[in-house]
Amino acid sequence: MTRPLIAVIGRRAESVPILRFRATLAAEAMCEAVYAGGAEPVVFHGLGAGAGHELAGRLARFDGILMPGGADLGPERYGQAPHPTTLAVVPWQDTFDIAVTEAVIASGQPMLTICRGMQVLNVVCGGTLVQDLVDTTVPHRKAPHDVRTVEGSRLRKVTGAATLTVSSYHHQCVDSLGDGLTVTGTAADDVIEAVEHETADILAVQWHPEDLFASSPTDLALFEDLAERAARAGW
Repeated sequence: MTRPLIAVIGRRAESVPILRFRATLAAEAMCEAVYAGGAEPVVFHGLGAGAGHELAGRLARFDGILMPGGADLGPERYGQAPHPTTLAVVPWQDTFDIAVTEAVIASGQPMLTICRGMQVLNVVCGGTLVQDLVDTTVPHRKAPHDVRTVEGSRLRKVTGAATLTVSSYHHQCVDSLGDGLTVTGTAADDVIEAVEHETADILAVQWHPEDLFASSPTDLALFEDLAERAARAGW
């Protein structure tokens, strides 16, 4: 069987101890989860601001796209001034991730977005973010919690579960929902935990399924679904 190729959008790091120069990286757990789901992960490198016109053609070589988590998205991207807790913004990464997401919406390629990736999708679609989520009874910042899935949604179909226990690590979340997006998962405090695009082939989750894919069938199912969608699409 030939595994479909999944572009894992790289994160840029200014320095890595084992390398002489800055690097484009992907989390090992993310790549392992993609492989366990039945696809072949390939780290997708950003070529800089001048390569935007080449982006769609480069992405077209892949059967599916995975947009991982990362630093806070710059609030100027959705018309807000920065909150004191909005930190580690990487403008180059913001520009790149937004351009990739716009290209994928236009192309219709299968896509899974995770944590920051879901926030980028929401902003691309005209939505806004809560810059610092106030603590509730649900531990969003670094702990497991439950997510309720919406009946009839792709998320419910893929996971086969009305309630998921997920690994959560975020302090920002969706505020106003972007155009063309449907909420398909929420936490007990009504924080939006999953959305699906109404016309593009995009499933987005706020939690980190790569954390527990080896022990959680419902997390692994998200990567299996991406591989299956990619194989069917035949890009």
